[in-house]
Amino acid sequence: MIAKPKSKPLKKTLPLLILAAPGLLYFIINSYFPMFGVFIAFKDVNYTKGIFGSDWIGLKNFTFLFQTSDAWIMTRNTLLYNLVFIALGTIVSIIIAILMSELLSKMYSKLFMTGLILPNLISMVVLSLLVFAFLNADSGFVNHSILRPLGLPEINWYSEPKYWPYLLVLIQIWKTAGYGSIVYFASIAGIDKSIYESAKIDGAGKLKQIRMITLPLLKPTIIVLVLMSMGRIFNSDFGLFYQVPMNSGALYSTTQTIDTYVYRALMQLNDIGMSAAAGLYQSLVGFALVLTVNAIVKKVNPENALF
Repeated sequence: MIAKPKSKPLKKTLPLLILAAPGLLYFIINSYFPMFGVFIAFKDVNYTKGIFGSDWIGLKNFTFLFQTSDAWIMTRNTLLYNLVFIALGTIVSIIIAILMSELLSKMYSKLFMTGLILPNLISMVVLSLLVFAFLNADSGFVNHSILRPLGLPEINWYSEPKYWPYLLVLIQIWKTAGYGSIVYFASIAGIDKSIYESAKIDGAGKLKQIRMITLPLLKPTIIVLVLMSMGRIFNSDFGLFYQVPMNSGALYSTTQTIDTYVYRALMQLNDIGMSAAAGLYQSLVGFALVLTVNAIVKKVNPENALF
């Protein structure tokens, strides 16, 4: 008769449960409790009747959402911006991590790493004011100190949508690339140094070592982080797209995303059903993309798939 394995005493598992409790509580409150409000997307919310007493309207909120031009604009902007953020962010973060790993002095390495992480600690409210100080049409640094002395025409930045795709990408990469390089830097630090020494003896230079050793060994980390990023591809940084452009209506064609649309639908149009429909659409498409990308990775390289 096979004896059943004894369950671990509570004393051994209790410290681990306490350690995990804050994270579990965060996800329960912010990710699972709100799921009970999904039904709002299928109702015509009337405040006099209340949320539960409001009339069911089926998919009318979704129909109206997709019949407007806003659906295409916010979906296009959210998807394309995040694809660029993931691609450029991954490349820049890997480059930063490789450069940091080549620093021989630990003091300089920590100093530069602190400087690179610092932008991620700046709130979007403060960052929006810094960007405004550069781009203000009247007294901004770019117009006042660069364009005007060179005799070039000044630009009203907050009324010209064509410049903002480049500005938003630049701001996002500047703010997040240093923080994103931490995981890659830790992965590089875990690579056996004897591999590099053997390659050096065989005559491989730094670039060849990076191409033949570092990047292949970083591939599992890159795949996992990209897969996790794909799960948020239909989520946008609200502060980046709302606060940095100063909520300028002239820029909606390039700054309107699903998150800003939901906020404006809720706060300005007072349309709870429409904002709930947009949020549900965002979640479902993001979930589908994670499953799709994971299935592709599993087919190409099963060892690197998440599940």
